[in-house]
Amino acid sequence: MTVAGVGAYAFAERVLGHQGPIFAAVAAMIALGFSREPQLRRVLEIALGCTLGILIGDLTLYVLGTGFHVAFFVVFVSVLLARILDPGPMFAMQMGLQALLVVMLPAPEGGPLTRSADAVVGGIIALIITVLTPKDPRRKPARDLERIADELATSLHETAAGVRDGDSRQAWHALIRCRSLQPKIDEATHATRSARELSQYSPTHRRHRHEARRLSDTVEQLDLAVRSMRIVSRRTTSMLDHGAIDSEGAMGLSAALDEVAEATTMLSQAVADPGAQTSRMTSAQNALGAAAASFHPQKLGAVTFEAETVVLLMRSLVIDLLEATGLSHDDATLYLPDLHTDHR
Repeated sequence: MTVAGVGAYAFAERVLGHQGPIFAAVAAMIALGFSREPQLRRVLEIALGCTLGILIGDLTLYVLGTGFHVAFFVVFVSVLLARILDPGPMFAMQMGLQALLVVMLPAPEGGPLTRSADAVVGGIIALIITVLTPKDPRRKPARDLERIADELATSLHETAAGVRDGDSRQAWHALIRCRSLQPKIDEATHATRSARELSQYSPTHRRHRHEARRLSDTVEQLDLAVRSMRIVSRRTTSMLDHGAIDSEGAMGLSAALDEVAEATTMLSQAVADPGAQTSRMTSAQNALGAAAASFHPQKLGAVTFEAETVVLLMRSLVIDLLEATGLSHDDATLYLPDLHTDHR
């Protein structure tokens, strides 16, 4: 931030010859913000918002002059235009704020568009710093995905414990845990999108673009897996409330759930370490494949309709997790036992 603000100010003053180019520093610092890992899209949106707001303010000031009525008009027009161009609140706020500052502050000596040029300089420098900053774009999405997979594994263990103990409350707690994951999934989705953008446009991070794309695919499949887990835990809660599973089925299903949970923990470790992701992901894939082979109602001793339903729902969850390791849907389904074959 410091380098961006001072650098933009110095460039506008020394190179362009502008007197007191404060808006160059303002645009650069606001665009970068206080984020440890600035997102390319966010920086671009804020930089454009600052520049357009200052441009609208300059043009309005040149045509209508100064005054509170002009300030009211320029803020209204800026915010209205911003909402049309981009629904994001940050974009509208920056356009309105910068336009207001331009109208209320004294005009510079360099002409009506001097401050607009300063804002362009600040935005460009912020973008350059964002693209060239030596940070790993995989770090944040990998960290977010690790947390999601860990929480999913915990939910599976809780559901398994509920089935083993005949306690529907533990399965219900797993459902609540999965429901609370949605904000984290949304955050991970934004982080992977930012990583893909940065690895695509930054010359220093282009070598990571394939891994960034793989992280993006993983978060999509984990989102589906969490949604599947909500259904599993809800149906398990109902099954336990009605006592619709015998002791043999409970032992078989709980063991299978724990096996999937352990494999999901391996998946979490794989996404947490992008450098060794291939080997770890293969191990997680093998563990999930081994767990998937047991999900047949007859193999697990599921003799009631409710228990069979939970087993069949778990098949969908395991497919989602296998696809999260990089398998195609057709390849993932090969790990599941054929439902039309007698496994007694």
